[in-house]
Amino acid sequence: MVTDPPLGPGSAPSRFPVAGSVAALALSAHPGPALVVTTIAALLAAAARLPLPVVVCVAGGVAAGQLVIGWVNDLVDRTRDRAAARADKPLATGRIGAGPVRAAALLAGGVCVVLSLAAGRPSGLVHLVLGVGAGLAYDLGLKATVWSWLPYAVAFGTLPAVASLAGDSPAWPPWWAMAAGAALGVGAHILNALPDLAADLRTGVRGLPHRLGARTGRIAATGLLVAASLLAALGSGHRPPPWVWGMLPAVAGLAVLALTGRGRLPFRAALGIALLDVVLLVGSG
Repeated sequence: MVTDPPLGPGSAPSRFPVAGSVAALALSAHPGPALVVTTIAALLAAAARLPLPVVVCVAGGVAAGQLVIGWVNDLVDRTRDRAAARADKPLATGRIGAGPVRAAALLAGGVCVVLSLAAGRPSGLVHLVLGVGAGLAYDLGLKATVWSWLPYAVAFGTLPAVASLAGDSPAWPPWWAMAAGAALGVGAHILNALPDLAADLRTGVRGLPHRLGARTGRIAATGLLVAASLLAALGSGHRPPPWVWGMLPAVAGLAVLALTGRGRLPFRAALGIALLDVVLLVGSG
């Protein structure tokens, strides 16, 4: 049985009210990115004109899958997070124990399977195998290798398919929509890792962002984000409506933040571009 290593002197967790435990559990699930990915899935499903119950199943399945990936990530990384003194990680600080997080991950996993398959078997299998499966592969080992980018490319690249394959008339999305998702995912991965490069290297994590370095990684990530937006706006080959052109300056502004910002700001800019890209995908047809 795997047990948590003991906390340092004076850091043993005390009894917290239920509200505090719930907040710690929610924080362990990486709620910001999970909310953005869920919103993207819901918007794509709505844009596909799926019935409301199917939209709910798509969004709910993706939300549950994101919770599973987030909780497993913090469970696997809790020793590293302690070594790096990550105050934003409840498992590392002792605000919550591994048991409740494991139980929540198992429960969310069951909900994810039920809702994903309820949206339609093709959609459900793509989400469970390529979406959640890729996220768990990252958590369980690929994060520390040169292949750390691959789970993001697969999971984000197939997210449009989770929506288009749902319902009674499943169909694969066009290649450029999936390519836009993949580019967006890899760019977001690089920017998310930048603030923790030094701490990750000390604990043995050498993913693609660590091998690129901060400067090269920031440039590469920004280029990927811009490429994703151009694919979303122009990939269909049809003339987009005028308002699509009006959104590209907003993408450019967020790209500047991704290139020049510090701390978590570049990653937040990437999440903003992700939401804009969904609107661009819908607008471009």
